[in-house]
Amino acid sequence: MSYIRASRLKTLLLAISLAGLAAGLLFHVSGRPDLARAVWMMGVVPVLGALATEISRSLGRGEVGLDIIAALSMSAALVLGEALAAAIVALMYSGGTFLESFAEGRARREMRDLLSRVPRTATRHHDGRLEEVPLGDVAAGDLLLIRQGDVVPVDGRIASGTAFLDTSAMTGESLPIRLAQGAEAMSGSTNAGDAFDLEATREARDSTYAGIVRLVEEAQRSKAPMARLADRWSLGFLAVTVALALAAWWFTGDPVRAVAVLVVATPCPLILAVPVALVAGLSRAAHFGVLVKGAKPLESMARIHTLILDKTGTLTDGRPRIVSIESEDGMAADDILRFAAALDQVSKHPVAQAVVAAARDRGLSLPVPHGVNEVPGEGVVGVIEGRQVIVGNHGFVAQRAGQVPNACSGVPAGAVLVALAVDGRMAGYLVMSDPLRDEAGAMLAGLRRQGIARILLATGDRVEVAERISAGLGLDGIRAGLTPDKKVLLVLTERKNGPVMMVGDGVNDAPALAAADVGIAMGARGAAASAEAADVVLLVDRVDRVTVGIEVARRSRGIAVESVVAGIGLSVLGMIAAALGYLTPVQGALIQEAIDVAVILNALRALRIAPQGSTPVQPPLKKAPS
Repeated sequence: MSYIRASRLKTLLLAISLAGLAAGLLFHVSGRPDLARAVWMMGVVPVLGALATEISRSLGRGEVGLDIIAALSMSAALVLGEALAAAIVALMYSGGTFLESFAEGRARREMRDLLSRVPRTATRHHDGRLEEVPLGDVAAGDLLLIRQGDVVPVDGRIASGTAFLDTSAMTGESLPIRLAQGAEAMSGSTNAGDAFDLEATREARDSTYAGIVRLVEEAQRSKAPMARLADRWSLGFLAVTVALALAAWWFTGDPVRAVAVLVVATPCPLILAVPVALVAGLSRAAHFGVLVKGAKPLESMARIHTLILDKTGTLTDGRPRIVSIESEDGMAADDILRFAAALDQVSKHPVAQAVVAAARDRGLSLPVPHGVNEVPGEGVVGVIEGRQVIVGNHGFVAQRAGQVPNACSGVPAGAVLVALAVDGRMAGYLVMSDPLRDEAGAMLAGLRRQGIARILLATGDRVEVAERISAGLGLDGIRAGLTPDKKVLLVLTERKNGPVMMVGDGVNDAPALAAADVGIAMGARGAAASAEAADVVLLVDRVDRVTVGIEVARRSRGIAVESVVAGIGLSVLGMIAAALGYLTPVQGALIQEAIDVAVILNALRALRIAPQGSTPVQPPLKKAPS
């Protein structure tokens, strides 16, 4: 049965039980008790039938849940003519399952965005012309045209000139890479430079990106669900209930007392309090920019033992920034930045755009360049205020300026050097790197306070880059050079120590996010694939919201446990009173309703959770990944 059909069925059952109870009460008040009992039974039977079906499925999976007590109380009440009590129990049960369905509705995410990012067609060279063909028709050896902005559809080799590819979504490398003719290009990368030809080396179904899609799907299918809080209480409560009901019947010979015990024992504090507290927690988490896709992931967040962090775009900002400006001939740092940014205004290169953004952040006025010539992936030559300016990678600039390459020293691992020459003389360098997020240190300290025992860094980047960026953070381990399948293996290995949370933002993180007990995606700027595969999406570009989400989850779960303990305690007292003959089945059902109201009001306290040091945020106006 599809999720949509199941959700509609739960809504229908709630409507039937509510209508049956209300209509029966009207007939009862109007002096038609026989018709009232018939209507009450009509409202109970569909709920009982659906409940029996669910119980048989659960037992087939080897699971024993709370549904058995509800089924016993409704069945016994109907058999012994206590139709009103059965109708009240049916309403309580259908209301609880409806609340759970409502909470889980946001958890039903298919891989639409991940699959939609896969190109459906490719532009192929054929007999001296270009043709648009379905991706499935591309074979190894075909020559494809990859235009600027296109996603590389299949794995292949660069067949013409030089390609400039953004591979961040696939490998975690924060800066685009330049590939010479004959180099291997990975499917799923984005062409950040001029158009180039690609010789396909694999069919689409065998390419890297398709493999990642399959990894995600396999990880989701094999992911072991964590036991729900309510289910962990169910077996013991069921044993106590059945024992007390049988004892009441055995010692008194009155089966109605057993029915009264079962009705009072209907586990609505578990059925209602837990989903209400968790749904309230979902709402509160969203208030702080943390979108949790259902009550189960929220409950799982409260029990996390190990956290695995991606580097690029997660622990780091994911965008290159200037970390230093080095002068070669005494030119002021602002002048170096101003000349470089003025010329870079004509380039779409991500590093060039970062240089322009840095200059504007400093309030520098950027003149319009003239006589511009750009070599994609290398650099730009032009005239700024009558002066000949060259900006780009060090080798390109030195060659154009007629000088021997002699880069500045002390460039950190993983950094990019942007050189500048003015009027034929090397003027200076911009050292650019993907910096650690400002809030990263405070976030890690907060996670330790929340009881996270183990924090690891997992990245596809080089080990020296990972070590440099994580120095002083107190991580428990660094795993570098990881492919998507190795990230999944890391998650599965760490799960031996306890529940694992994975935080990432790229396509290469999606399988690990799906395999983790809780996957968290950086949704503000991350790939749609990671947002689809994850259980939690951060709607704002702040990784410290992970700490907020965990705190909300733990406090929501704590409130749920309080409600359950109080509710079950009151139910046990009611069961004892019913067993001693002080409560009829209808009175027991009404008392159980009062207990339900009390535990629900307590559970709603989760709406007032205020995580330490956090403020509500407004989610971005762009459409969130769906």
